[in-house]
Amino acid sequence: MTTVVEPAVEPTVTPPTRFSVNLRQSGIYIAFAAIVVFFTILTDGALLEPQNLSNMVIQNSYVLILAIGMILIIIAGHIDLSAGSVVAVTGALAAVLMVKADLPWPLAILITLVAGAAIGAWQGFWIAYFGIPAFIVTLAGMLIFRALTMMTLSNQGIGPFADDVRTLANGFIPGFLNNVGLGPLGGADLFTLLVGLATVAGIIAVQWRARRGRIRYGQAVDSMPVFWAKLAGSSLVLMFVVVQLARFKNLPWVLVLLAVLVLAYTLISQRTVFGRHIYAVGGNLQAANLSGVKVKSVTFWIFVNMGILSAIAGIIFAGRLNLAGPTAGNAFELDAIAAAFIGGAAVQGGVGKVVGAITGGLIMAVISNGMSLNSAPPDQVMLVKGIVLLAAVAFDVWAKRRAGRAR
Repeated sequence: MTTVVEPAVEPTVTPPTRFSVNLRQSGIYIAFAAIVVFFTILTDGALLEPQNLSNMVIQNSYVLILAIGMILIIIAGHIDLSAGSVVAVTGALAAVLMVKADLPWPLAILITLVAGAAIGAWQGFWIAYFGIPAFIVTLAGMLIFRALTMMTLSNQGIGPFADDVRTLANGFIPGFLNNVGLGPLGGADLFTLLVGLATVAGIIAVQWRARRGRIRYGQAVDSMPVFWAKLAGSSLVLMFVVVQLARFKNLPWVLVLLAVLVLAYTLISQRTVFGRHIYAVGGNLQAANLSGVKVKSVTFWIFVNMGILSAIAGIIFAGRLNLAGPTAGNAFELDAIAAAFIGGAAVQGGVGKVVGAITGGLIMAVISNGMSLNSAPPDQVMLVKGIVLLAAVAFDVWAKRRAGRAR
């Protein structure tokens, strides 16, 4: 008699759904929305006017670029106090190459980026391979590169820059298609609107794929109504900004550059081995060493990367002013550090996201712009920024202690 053994049927894993708000991860976005609403009311809507939105992007682009590199350094458990001085010295170098040496602007930019990488390698060597704390090395760098800026410029401004460089810093994408009417809103560039719609479609596709991946592995996911509500909310906000920019002078070139950098560094930090190693180094240095992570190499390259991004910010800032000056970049490093911590980076390292740092930078930009529209003096702006930074770090410490007690 033959016994037939039926194959075992694997139980279907139904992923749990949830409706909860992780304050540590989502609090920054809630706070950002509240700040925008507050200053929109305070300025009678002037904050969200097309020209003002465009100006905010252009005026704060270099700080946002620095924040991308700074968040990676802070995640790894380090700090960089020299970023503003590197912005100044690389901007000065670009000016000398383009204005004094009369080099073609693409070659001058390439040499400037190489110089930024060399500066990052110089600092990374002392930190990673010589063992000097990043605070000391970059503090020394802040003084050294500021001095080199003054020596390079002879304490005088150098300009003007090539038209293409100024266009990159201040210009807008030309209207490839005709304008379309938006009723009471007037006309808007069709190409910019299509770019916005394509971006929204891409975000929906990526989020849907990520949701399916979590379901496949039995991880908790939002319920479908919550999932689509979050997507709808973010899509509406994005399209509102795109429409406002399309009504003014289309997308600023620097916004396109910033979007490319954010996308690239988000993928690097979240989807690559190098990115996971950065989090490992900042989360637990000893465990990272024992796990075979090349800690010294990771530390070295994040500072090289910071030097390159500082050079990009230096070129953008000098191009925007059409002048490289000895005081350029003053306190830029503090704004970038503040953006990272307000955006959710942990003081001890191991926590943070590129998008969070950008959001933190935008919060600082909205505060500065909103108070300026209300003719607030600079001392009040600095006061509010300081309070926001302290509150963000205090919240991070509180959330960490609360999580520890929950265990």
